[in-house]
Amino acid sequence: MAAIGIDKATKIFGRTAALKGVSLDIRDGEFMVLLGPSGCGKTTLLRCVAGLEQVDAGRVRIGDRDVTDLAPRDRNIAMVFQSYAVFPHMTVAGNIGFGLRMRRVPRPDIQQRVRQGAELLGLVSFLDRYPAQLSGGQRQRVAVARALVMDAPVLLMDEPLSNLDALLRLQARADLKRLHKEVKRTTIYVTHDQVEAMSMGDRIAVMRDGAIEQIGAPMEIYDNPASQFVGGFIGSPPMNFLRGAVRDGGFAGDGFSVPLSRPRGEQGRELLLGVRAEHIVIGGGGIPAKVLVVEPLGSHALVTAVVGKTAVKVQAPVDVAVKPDQAISLRFDESRVRWMDAGSGTALPN
Repeated sequence: MAAIGIDKATKIFGRTAALKGVSLDIRDGEFMVLLGPSGCGKTTLLRCVAGLEQVDAGRVRIGDRDVTDLAPRDRNIAMVFQSYAVFPHMTVAGNIGFGLRMRRVPRPDIQQRVRQGAELLGLVSFLDRYPAQLSGGQRQRVAVARALVMDAPVLLMDEPLSNLDALLRLQARADLKRLHKEVKRTTIYVTHDQVEAMSMGDRIAVMRDGAIEQIGAPMEIYDNPASQFVGGFIGSPPMNFLRGAVRDGGFAGDGFSVPLSRPRGEQGRELLLGVRAEHIVIGGGGIPAKVLVVEPLGSHALVTAVVGKTAVKVQAPVDVAVKPDQAISLRFDESRVRWMDAGSGTALPN
């Protein structure tokens, strides 16, 4: 069993609280993604699980063991860092087997496990090469293979794809997802890239200012963000927000009025209306708007329009017949609208 339990973890650097009593339970074999902007505490939380940082308060558990005070080598984990940290003077085989040699694993076992790791990552033909002879994507795979062959039940990954170009990242995401299905390790994956989080994670913990803002399955968080921050961070483009108040059965703000029937019982309350770009339709006699920019993106076009004084992103067919400065109307899919308190940004119950 390699479930991970983090209970009220607190970490302070000087006067800055990097973690503010974070609690998180990760199931055995789960792929958990820690997602958030730079400085939110996600890497600090990962390093506390690894033992590279000691929590100032709280506890960390791996399986049935309380590992809060244990050194990293005693926690039975493997880690892949943002910088690949491959040794330039060692071959690929030497790099993959380095941790095993440090544990004094017998040579025949090392050779067998290095071969298995190389087969999993498609590195068999590169075993005799040195890192300088590899591409960035290949060096990244070497770092992952080195972690996998340690046969630790917990795998920690700190933005391992951030140094790859867009095409390599696309392939590496698919490779890592396939690997997780094959090796079944409990994995914590840190990233600031919401596309990585959505495509790879079983669950996502969205972090902000040293705390967890929301935990859930990728589509649960995408469709039902718990706050304006989550809605604005998850999604490309992010969720649109209109600020206004409920008046006479509709929703009105600065320069616009939306004839929506929800939310009921909120007369006069200042709210945010959140709606995704793909849940807005151009035309149909809806809300007046003015086109700012049209961006053809191959499979679709992204139209930026102004509603009142607020810019709104709309996902439209790639052949949409609109142009800048054109007056249009927008219609929202009311069933997909999310309502949030204008002051706190917290989502209202559906």
